[in-house]
Amino acid sequence: MDTLVRLGRSTRLSHSPRPLPVPAGMIAPLGCDAVAIPARLGPLLTPRLPRVGCVYSDDAHWWWLVPSDSDHALDWPGPAHYARGALAPGAPRLIHRPEGGLPYTPPIPLYLVLCRLTGATPTWSSPISA
Repeated sequence: MDTLVRLGRSTRLSHSPRPLPVPAGMIAPLGCDAVAIPARLGPLLTPRLPRVGCVYSDDAHWWWLVPSDSDHALDWPGPAHYARGALAPGAPRLIHRPEGGLPYTPPIPLYLVLCRLTGATPTWSSPISA
């Protein structure tokens, strides 16, 4: 009976969001969040970026690793989804690993290219209060 309960739990947990793994040999000193975009936009973004960090893919999305808090003062445009802790459902596979030891795509260029591709106006909120 206990075995059946454990199997039931592991089945449920496999659908829970899990952090995207930082590849072996890389470090993430700034922590990791992720930006998910529809898979159809991924190939359009890549050539427009000055640096592409770790990118993961599932059937519907490409997930870009960015430093933690890359949503601070930025309003990421739809259809993007910002995932704190780089939590992704299922098990996206690594499709791009950069050279060097850091897994990040620079968030500002990613944000600006995504805004351009989606027709969104870049907006920043002021992080400084008066």
